[in-house]
Amino acid sequence: MPDIAPTTAPPAAALGSLRDRVSAEEWRLRVDLAAAYRLVALFGWDDLVFTHISARVPGPEHHFLINPYGMLFEEITASSLVKIDLDGKVVLDTGFPVNPAGFTIHSAVHQVREDAGCVLHLHTADGTAVSTLEEGLLPLNQTAQLVIDDLAYHDYEGVAFNHDERPRLQHDLGTRNTMLLRNHGTLTVGRTVAEAFTRMYFLERACTMQVRTLTMGRALYPSAQEAIDRNIEISRMGVSQAANLLVWPALLRRLARQLPGYQD
Repeated sequence: MPDIAPTTAPPAAALGSLRDRVSAEEWRLRVDLAAAYRLVALFGWDDLVFTHISARVPGPEHHFLINPYGMLFEEITASSLVKIDLDGKVVLDTGFPVNPAGFTIHSAVHQVREDAGCVLHLHTADGTAVSTLEEGLLPLNQTAQLVIDDLAYHDYEGVAFNHDERPRLQHDLGTRNTMLLRNHGTLTVGRTVAEAFTRMYFLERACTMQVRTLTMGRALYPSAQEAIDRNIEISRMGVSQAANLLVWPALLRRLARQLPGYQD
């Protein structure tokens, strides 16, 4: 691993709010992205200070928001998020360091997917376990069957420091919105933060269901192929309306009760 200097950045609250220094559109995106980081922590999906969620800032500049490196996800606020360019260079300094290497996977997606408003990448135990199975995610239950038609796979090439990997990841993802990174973790794409998070919820839940099912060591009761096909057709309707209009507002209410402060 490369040498990393310890962060001496001040607490997020000490920097004050960025609300008056950015556009209204960017501020709304910052609030949603900070909420996503807090929700990842709330769901137990975080990995200390590692993994990232990125979001494209509205406008022609191809700027992105990403977490300040060294902060726990439960600490992240709208104002502490760092704005970077497609090469991972800081364009709006909030007093926190960033991890340019951590943006490698995200930049690969943002570079070729104009619809990628948000890219969410995790290292959860169950997601990584399923990514390590040769057969990957199996259609063992309704949740998995609603995921698999939009699921891609990318072979492991080591810690993602090398930008040469980006064309292969782009090819493997194609137009799909969920991915198992072999031996590594999970990834989802959404036009909004709400869509990326909702897709991740179902992908992670399907992986957890598979891990629990296979660990029972009992004979499996397979779904009829006709039922699987019907669920795949239903999945092609997408998650957009449910994510943006139903799921996300409910999650924000939960976050306000259990882990407030992300809007600062």
